[in-house]
Amino acid sequence: MQVATTRIKTNSQHHLTIGGVDALQLADTYQTPLVVYDVDAIREQIHQFQQAFAEQHVNYVISYASKALAITAIYQVLAQEQVHVDVVSGGELYTAMQAHFPMKWVSFHGNNKSMAELEMALQQHVGVIIVDNFYELQLLQKLASKYPQPTAVMLRINPGITAHTHEYDQTGQEDSKFGFDWSSGQATRAAEAVLQTQSLKLVGIHAHIGSQILETQGFKLLAQKLGAVMKTWEQELHYRADILNFGGGFGIQYTKSDQVIAPRQFVQTLVQTLRDTLNTSDLPMPTIWIEPGRALVGPAGYNLYTIGARKDIPGYLPYVSVDGGMGDNLRPALYQAQYEAVLARAPQAPIQEKVRLSGRYCESGDILISQLDLPATKPGDVLAMLDTGAYGYSMASNYNRVPRPAVVFAEQGRAQEVVRRESFADLTHLDQSYNLN
Repeated sequence: MQVATTRIKTNSQHHLTIGGVDALQLADTYQTPLVVYDVDAIREQIHQFQQAFAEQHVNYVISYASKALAITAIYQVLAQEQVHVDVVSGGELYTAMQAHFPMKWVSFHGNNKSMAELEMALQQHVGVIIVDNFYELQLLQKLASKYPQPTAVMLRINPGITAHTHEYDQTGQEDSKFGFDWSSGQATRAAEAVLQTQSLKLVGIHAHIGSQILETQGFKLLAQKLGAVMKTWEQELHYRADILNFGGGFGIQYTKSDQVIAPRQFVQTLVQTLRDTLNTSDLPMPTIWIEPGRALVGPAGYNLYTIGARKDIPGYLPYVSVDGGMGDNLRPALYQAQYEAVLARAPQAPIQEKVRLSGRYCESGDILISQLDLPATKPGDVLAMLDTGAYGYSMASNYNRVPRPAVVFAEQGRAQEVVRRESFADLTHLDQSYNLN
């Protein structure tokens, strides 16, 4: 079964193109394995979300979930598009700083922020800190008191909503490591504590129900829940939330079986449901935040590999091995994530066989695609895995002491290396000689 032609762009030679650049040229110039992003596609996804909100006539903020891809180049693109970012570690915050990203557009997430990370966020005057638990709240109360201006915070609540996605991607159910539980009253107690702390300013409420969600029902339930929380806290605490942050989780198409929902439909569901929920009160419509990560960079990413060894076993699918694998895309091994792939020289050529696409790493589980339809292949062919832009390079490792690949951004027919390929020397530059004996 061939990949849908709407997801493939080719040139006059019928080669795959990425951001208007021939994929074979990219592989030749930068070598493989290689991670390539179509920046035109990233901008288009951003514009679709922006247009969807504009049609609803509400105040909104799009805040990119950095964990999908956190490199200086992506922060530079996001700043150009007026998109905020959320970070979940001091390292992501530092990367945004190195990109000269506006700190007022940064929100700081995380279920176990260290005191050093919180201090770093306060020193950099990030826009808002999303508080996840009582321990963090106590730390922040102590640290924020040293600063003249109140620190803006949101409370992440656990809404008790189970999203229809992989169990590792579910975050909104009652039994979750994230957020203040709503049903037990923890969230309300946290809100009371913040409202009684002069050094903190509660600017809004945050929730996130999961990732790679391909239906709107979960978001409808979330809008109803956060609207109800907003009304309850207005009545019980005399507090009106300026912001409702619905998190992210907007799914993308990895395979033909994934029925993708357009940004317009996600946004319309959130806004209309919230309007209906608040309609029975005199509460004004708050500013709506969302945190897409995968939805912005996932479809724009490609992993280019060179085909090497082939192993044919009678009665079984052949193994076709490439020069990358779980070191640059852990998701198939970790989540059993599914992808599609094409030959860069002939992405729309007739299918001739079904193979198992295996990685080069010393693990039986390093299978990138368990059943892949391909034309006839030969060693040296360049293969492109599609839609790898989210959580691939972010989770990349040096397992087996393999250097991580380069990252290239392509846009309007031009390409630029934005992360250089690691060398063997990079693998040992932190190592220290052992000399106790």
